[in-house]
Amino acid sequence: MKKFFAFALSLAAVGSLCAQKTAVDQAAKLGMKDVNQARTLLKGAMDDATTKNDAKTYYTAGKLEFEVFDEGQKKSMINPNDPSVDNVANGRALLDGYKYFLQALPLDSVPNEKGQVKPKYSKDIISKIAGHANDFWGAGANFFNGKAYYPEAYEAFMLYGDLPVSPILGKDAPNVPDSTRSVSYFNAGLAAYSGQHVAESALAFKKAREAGYDKPEAYIYEIACWQNMAQKDTTLVDQAQKEIASVARAGYEKFGMSQPVFVNNLVNDFVLNQNFNGAYEIINAELAKDPNNAAIYGLAGFVYDRAGDEDKSLDSYRKAATLPNVDYETLKNASKKLYRSGTEKLNSIQGNDDAAKAARQDVKVNYLEAAKAMTDKAKSMQTENDNDLNYVIESIQYALDTYF
Repeated sequence: MKKFFAFALSLAAVGSLCAQKTAVDQAAKLGMKDVNQARTLLKGAMDDATTKNDAKTYYTAGKLEFEVFDEGQKKSMINPNDPSVDNVANGRALLDGYKYFLQALPLDSVPNEKGQVKPKYSKDIISKIAGHANDFWGAGANFFNGKAYYPEAYEAFMLYGDLPVSPILGKDAPNVPDSTRSVSYFNAGLAAYSGQHVAESALAFKKAREAGYDKPEAYIYEIACWQNMAQKDTTLVDQAQKEIASVARAGYEKFGMSQPVFVNNLVNDFVLNQNFNGAYEIINAELAKDPNNAAIYGLAGFVYDRAGDEDKSLDSYRKAATLPNVDYETLKNASKKLYRSGTEKLNSIQGNDDAAKAARQDVKVNYLEAAKAMTDKAKSMQTENDNDLNYVIESIQYALDTYF
């Protein structure tokens, strides 16, 4: 009885194997005649233990999805407004087909019972992927326009950038300039960010700049991504600081002072690590190039403040405020510094003799009124309401009205 039962089980297993292999063959025959049924058959084969590790299962599935994509492309070429073509669904077929082919490749190189590796489908798979490499850009654009930002648009644009340097494709890889690849990675970054996947967005922007993206936005957006992640997850603060510093240095080396965000973040990293000499080296180097750069004097004021050098901080901020190219943020920061220092000095003055009166007058003129002049100038440059500046203005005015 036991022998019979074991024999029956083996027959059942063989029967299941045959059934699923037949299902794969049936799906291959159905192809575009009945796509939904073919997909159902293949899904069953992928879920069955007897065929889920068979290269043919995934090769057949990948081939079907590429055929679906090709049919949609053909219709679009004939009539770009063909209502039967769903560009988002068509793009998904392309992505799905690629993923199925990736699953098939390693299975196609599994040694047989004699230890021999004899791939049946790999050559055709590589040929088909290489032949569709350029289609991922268009699919990415269609996904983005269809608001399928993540994972669809992100994956499509990333693949367009990756495939030209893919070791899988080897000599069959498409010849795409790095400048074009970098734009595709940048698009992937925008897609992931639009889909609220900030970590993936940061990765895409990093790949864009490493591929040679020649505009500062990839660097700026990567920094913004890490700042966003650090704000939402305190466990990422240290990593974010390192990543931001790395990007800032790369941006500073490439774009110099044309984008102050890079030097600001780089110097801030030095300050956070108490490496004030490193910060001073950059500041002095920039002042040697442009002795009248208000933004650098403002940055110097910030560094001296953090280093505890009150006099140099005040001198730097005052100098920045007098220069014709002073920007809004520098004026606001300078006014804050003068207001804080002025109130501290005011609180430290004792008595009411002539020396105390002179000291108070000095605070009024050279600190509070000087700070007010800075806020007035900043206010004239303001393009939208800024509660931070408004608070500084109110604080300065309160001190002037109350103590003088």
